[in-house]
Amino acid sequence: RTQLQDAVPMTLGQEFRAFSILLKEEVKNIQRTAELLLEVNLGATAIGTGLNTPKEYSPLAVKKLAEVTGFPCVPAEDLIEATSDCGAYVMVHGALKRLAVKMSKICNDLRLLSSGPRAGLNEINLPELQAGSSIMPAKVNPVVPEVVNQVCFKVIGNDTTVTMAAEAGQLQLNVMEPVIGQAMFESVHILTNACYNLLEKCINGITANKEVCEGYVYNSIGIVTYLNPFIGHHNGDIVGKICAETGKSVREVVLERGLLTEAELDDIFSVQNLMHPAYKAKRYTDESEQ
Repeated sequence: RTQLQDAVPMTLGQEFRAFSILLKEEVKNIQRTAELLLEVNLGATAIGTGLNTPKEYSPLAVKKLAEVTGFPCVPAEDLIEATSDCGAYVMVHGALKRLAVKMSKICNDLRLLSSGPRAGLNEINLPELQAGSSIMPAKVNPVVPEVVNQVCFKVIGNDTTVTMAAEAGQLQLNVMEPVIGQAMFESVHILTNACYNLLEKCINGITANKEVCEGYVYNSIGIVTYLNPFIGHHNGDIVGKICAETGKSVREVVLERGLLTEAELDDIFSVQNLMHPAYKAKRYTDESEQ
């Protein structure tokens, strides 16, 4: 679906694979940006000039820190810049915000796909974790995606906190780092919990409503797009309008108008073709193109 309107077919497997690739990209992005935190300003003292610090102290302290933590920490290129600037926090939390934005989008889709069961999409079933309503019997609410949505909203809000705190630094020192640290630790903590809960209490228990999904595909007007190379865009437009007016399927209208045979439609609308649509050499030319 595009713009919440019927578009062209895809499988739930394709849809969920896109979700997984999306999240893998975010993991890589967080790992990349987290490397910015490995640059430290030990030995900078008050403003980064290293006043009253032995010359060899900074590299030695950073080396020891790396040994103790197991992280490949390195001295900052410029201690004055590193003491006054909080840009690394903005970048890292920005990556967390980006993950939150995409997780929230996925949860929106899960809620929409599971809506119904009679007056919604009803393509998937989410695990039932609690009685949905004290007023409406048998109602099942998407409580886990809703919780994750709210966690993501909080992380997005924390990103504004980190951004403004980093901006508020004056001259050689930013005294707003405490709220930056609090926001970052909170975001990491609640996002981590949200990921585990979404996986264990929702994703792992999702089931598909196969008959509903098949009905949407074969009753969709959007599949007329697959017929463009065979009947032309003009005929496809006519077929689509007749389907919308009469409630008939694309297959029914195409057969009634003698545009294609049953065998041809079976081939074009086979599961394999719907899953992996490949361009077929055009064999029909609209009058408007002649």
